[in-house]
Amino acid sequence: MWLGACASSIGTWMQILAQSWLVYRLSNSSVYLGLDAFFGQIPIFLFSMFGGVFADRNSRRKLLLMSQVIQMTCAFLLASLVVSGAVRVWHIWCLSFTVGIAQSFGGPAYAALVPTLVDKKDLQNAIALNSIQFNLARVVGPALGGIALTKLGAGWCFTLNGFSFLAVIASLLAIKTQFVPQQNTDSVLDSMREAANFLRKREGMVSLIALGFFLTLLSYPLITFLPVIARDIFHGDANTFTLFLCLSGAGSVCGALVVASAKSQAGQARRSLLVLLLLGAVITGIGLSHLFALTSVLIFFSGTLLLMVFALNTSLVQTHVSDVMRGRVMSIYSVAFRGGMPIGSLLSGILIKQTSASVVMALNGTLVIFLSLYFLLVQRKLAKL
Repeated sequence: MWLGACASSIGTWMQILAQSWLVYRLSNSSVYLGLDAFFGQIPIFLFSMFGGVFADRNSRRKLLLMSQVIQMTCAFLLASLVVSGAVRVWHIWCLSFTVGIAQSFGGPAYAALVPTLVDKKDLQNAIALNSIQFNLARVVGPALGGIALTKLGAGWCFTLNGFSFLAVIASLLAIKTQFVPQQNTDSVLDSMREAANFLRKREGMVSLIALGFFLTLLSYPLITFLPVIARDIFHGDANTFTLFLCLSGAGSVCGALVVASAKSQAGQARRSLLVLLLLGAVITGIGLSHLFALTSVLIFFSGTLLLMVFALNTSLVQTHVSDVMRGRVMSIYSVAFRGGMPIGSLLSGILIKQTSASVVMALNGTLVIFLSLYFLLVQRKLAKL
């Protein structure tokens, strides 16, 4: 499963790099770039809770297979549009939205499937290792994508991504899962309400969900607008953007290794908030920096810190939920965590057009600092988890 997901993630990051550069080249607009991220992420915000209910009522492996097939089809379709010269920005937006719908059902199924493959004592390590494959792909994918983009063109990036889905499809067909869906006659809304009540009764869990939303609202725009930082601030090209994306991914791999090596799971929430405080300072530094070397180092550490917060928070959610509720609870967390991405990207894109990428990154980083201090000093239920 790890190998299949890693191969697919490499292809996905090849596409992310090529698609971001393609949208920015076609439109020359940070707003259009933000809209592409918005259309790709908003279906996850809208439909993930439905996906969570389906993940608890049906075979998680079958849901994942359907999700992968849809995403593979979209990759090949985009490649065809690029090769034929017919591609327009609105084509990319429509395909991003379709992929987002597939991910809104596949995401909760995947998040619920991974913990059933390991013992509970190995859960934090499994989540960290899963993050390693995803972020290792953030290094390898953009590196390969940058070569393919500059030497062969964007169409090849999308084509190779389409073929990469075959790896995860093969792994899903090969593994055996022990989860047996329970028969349930409740309506979808009743099942969603049950999960919401479950979270409300667990001290600190509502705060953890809220933190997931604001974390991505304020920090994810850094990744979305790396093309703007590369071109507008440092007057670079696709190679500069590729370098920044690889540095962020390499930092994330290091962050996952740090979390995986942790021997104690006590005080995870407090550690996560302290790391979040550092992340805010780093993002602020990226906004203030106009030195290429310094910005490169800060982008690396932003990847490290962001992954540490993500892995620790995800482990907290997974630890406090039973398997029969896992799909629904993880879908609520996904709605919060992934919901901040499109909103943050859209708002930051509009603000960048009015001001600059430097100003918006500095502002976002400052708000992340205040967010961490709020949960550390004022709303302290979360820190007790």
